[in-house]
Amino acid sequence: MTTQILPRPRITGLTAETVFVRRSLTHSFRDVEALVMSIALPILLMLVFTLVFGGALDPSGDYVDYVVPGIILVCAGFGASGTAVYVAGDMKAGIIDRFRTMPLRASAVLTGHVVASLARNLLTTGIVIGVALLLGFRPTADAWGWVGAVAIIALWILAITYLFAAIGLASSGPEAANGFGFILLFLPYLSSAFVPIDTMPQWLRPVAEWLPVTPIIETIRGLLMGHPVGDHLWWALAWCVGILAVAVAWGAWVFRHKAGRR
Repeated sequence: MTTQILPRPRITGLTAETVFVRRSLTHSFRDVEALVMSIALPILLMLVFTLVFGGALDPSGDYVDYVVPGIILVCAGFGASGTAVYVAGDMKAGIIDRFRTMPLRASAVLTGHVVASLARNLLTTGIVIGVALLLGFRPTADAWGWVGAVAIIALWILAITYLFAAIGLASSGPEAANGFGFILLFLPYLSSAFVPIDTMPQWLRPVAEWLPVTPIIETIRGLLMGHPVGDHLWWALAWCVGILAVAVAWGAWVFRHKAGRR
């Protein structure tokens, strides 16, 4: 008598994603120190640039209007970089090996981390904008300008969070993931986030112009301040969608190979 081996039933719908989103959110709000630092660091950076350097960079006092879009992207980077550490920690702890024995989609684990990070980042971004308003930030955008700016910010957070999640999967541990994330956090400093590109050395200007964060910052700045965004909007969308597509494909590939799903 032969025993028939039945295939394992797969979890249907978005049940797995919902469970992992809840799990990641719970871990995030329990890690109070990381949550506070993701809010405090961008705020401290904004205070330094507006109160200490702002008078030298723009004596008119309008520097806060210029720098806030860049601070928003720095805030997103700080928040998203924590995803790499969380994912790498799961990989090192071996919990991913337990997940791979279950009838789960490989994307469900990453989706939980990414959606939780998106929620955290949108919360911290709102707090940073609130502090900026107290410091004198005066956007002139109408309702559609705010909707467009929030949409671009959310798309960028989604793209970079997926990228950090893939980095966490590919890293050897949380320390390595944190190191790679630290390198990526320097990109806004080479863009138009804090100073106009035409004030940079001649050899550095092409680098700043072609960095993905530059058109995103210029788009957010234009939408919030009521300025024309021109081609920056299309470049911002192209970079966000391109980074997201590459990160999702890379993350799924790394997960399958590291978790033994070939």
